[in-house]
Amino acid sequence: MGWFDAPEYWLGRQVLERGTAAVYVLAFVAAARQFRALIGSEGMLPVPRFVARRSFGQVPSIFQLHYSDRFFAVVAWCGAALAAAVCGGLADLLPLGAAMAIWLALWVLYLSIVNVGQVWYSFGWETLLLETGFLAIFLGNDRVAPPVLVLWLARWLLFRVEFGAGLIKLRGDPCWRDLTCLYYHHETQPMPGPLSWFFHHLPKPLHRVEVAANHVAQLVVPFGLFAPQPVAEVAGAIVVATQLWLVLSGNFAWLNWLTIVLAASAITDSGAGTVLPIPHAPALPAAPPWFVALVIAFTALVAVLSYWPARNLLSHRQRMNMSFNPYRLVNTYGAFGRIGRTRFELVIEGADGPPITDETVWKEYGFKGKPGDPRRLPRQWAPYHLRLDWLLWFAALSPDYARPWLGPLLIRLLRNDRATLRLLRHNPFPDSRPGCLRVQLYLYRFTTPGELVRERAWWHRTLVGEYLPPITLEDLRSAS
Repeated sequence: MGWFDAPEYWLGRQVLERGTAAVYVLAFVAAARQFRALIGSEGMLPVPRFVARRSFGQVPSIFQLHYSDRFFAVVAWCGAALAAAVCGGLADLLPLGAAMAIWLALWVLYLSIVNVGQVWYSFGWETLLLETGFLAIFLGNDRVAPPVLVLWLARWLLFRVEFGAGLIKLRGDPCWRDLTCLYYHHETQPMPGPLSWFFHHLPKPLHRVEVAANHVAQLVVPFGLFAPQPVAEVAGAIVVATQLWLVLSGNFAWLNWLTIVLAASAITDSGAGTVLPIPHAPALPAAPPWFVALVIAFTALVAVLSYWPARNLLSHRQRMNMSFNPYRLVNTYGAFGRIGRTRFELVIEGADGPPITDETVWKEYGFKGKPGDPRRLPRQWAPYHLRLDWLLWFAALSPDYARPWLGPLLIRLLRNDRATLRLLRHNPFPDSRPGCLRVQLYLYRFTTPGELVRERAWWHRTLVGEYLPPITLEDLRSAS
C-alpha cells in the first residue's frame, strides 16, 4: 500500500522504538528504586491513601485494583525487564500483533505508576514518555514498513514539545525577549550538571546568541518538520544538535533524550547514510489490512485529541506540561516560562539534641543531585531522575510546594528510615538517630574563576535564615 508505507524510514523507526524502550528502562528502574520512601505503603504520600479517594475513571491504574509494596516492585521491575528486551530487539522477532501487545503492556504499566505518583510524577517528561510510548504501539516492527501516518504523528508530538517550549518562553519572562535569560539560567536551573559552572561563565554576548538561537530552534525550525525532504531532515538534525547542547549544560531527566528520539522520525535512511555508516534495512512487507485500520483509527483519535493542546498553544494564557485526559494522550508541553535570578537551596541539618544550645553541633545531610557542599562539583544524573532532589528545588522557591511531603520526609529522617536514606548521598547519623532536625535556607551562587582557584569551591553560599526551626519527632507526630 504505497501511500501508507514509508520503508525509507526504517532506521528512524529503529531509533524511535529502541530509544523509547531505553527510556522506559530508566523510568521503571527509577520507580523501583525510589517508590518505597516516596509513595509506598509507609511512604511520604502513600498510594493506598491516594487511590482510596479517587475513582478508576479519575486515576486509571492497576493499583486501583490492588496495591502492596511487593506488587509495585514486581510491576516496576517487570516493566524494566520487558523494556530492556524491546531495546535489545525482541519486538522485531515477534509477530506484529505480539509486538504491539508488548508496547501496550509497557504503556499500561507506566501509566499505572504515573497516575498514582502524585507530585513526585508531576513532570512533563512523564507525560512525554507515555505519549511517545503509546505512539510506539502503532509504529510496527520489521514485519511491516514504517507507517507514514505514525511518523507524521511523531513529528506532530515533537512540534508540540519544541514550539510549546518556545512560545511559553516568548510569552513569559522578559529576559527571553531581551536575550538575557542565560545570564542566570545555568546557575538557577533545578539541577545543574558538571559543566553548568563553565556554561554560566561563558561571555555574555555568547549567552545572547544562545538565546537567539534557541528561539530559532524552537519557534521556526519545528515548522520544517512538516516540509518535504531534505528540509525535514535538516530540521530534525537541528533539533538533535540543540538537545545535545542542553544535555551538556544541565540535568533534565530524559526530556532531552526523548526529544532526540522523536527527531529520528524526520530522518531518512539515505539522509542518515550520508554522515553515518548504517545497516541495510531488511525487506519490509506491506502492512496487513487490520494494522492499516488500527493506524487510521489511532490517527483519527490523535486528530480529535489535538484540539485541546492546539488551542492551548494559541492561547495567551498558555499552560505548560498539562494533560487533558487521565490517559496522558496528546498533551501540551513547555518549560522555563520564568527564569530565577537567584538560587535558593534548602539544607537539612540534624543534631543529637534537644535541648538546643549555642554549643549544639549541626550536621548536614547530603543529597545526590541537588547542590549542598560548596566544594562538590555537580554530578551528571540525567537521563536518570532524582525525584526528591527536584522537589527540594521547588520547595526552596515556596513552602507551598513542600507542604504535603516535607513533614513526612523529616519524620523518616528522624527515624533513620532505610528507604528514605537510600535516596540520599550522605547520612550524618549512621550509628544512631538524630534527636532533632532543622531546615536552613541558603542563597547559592556559582563562584567566580578566581574564587574557584582560591577556595576550590564551585559554589558560594550565604545563610538567609531558618526555613523550619529545630523540630523533634514528637513535635512532628503531634502536628500530623
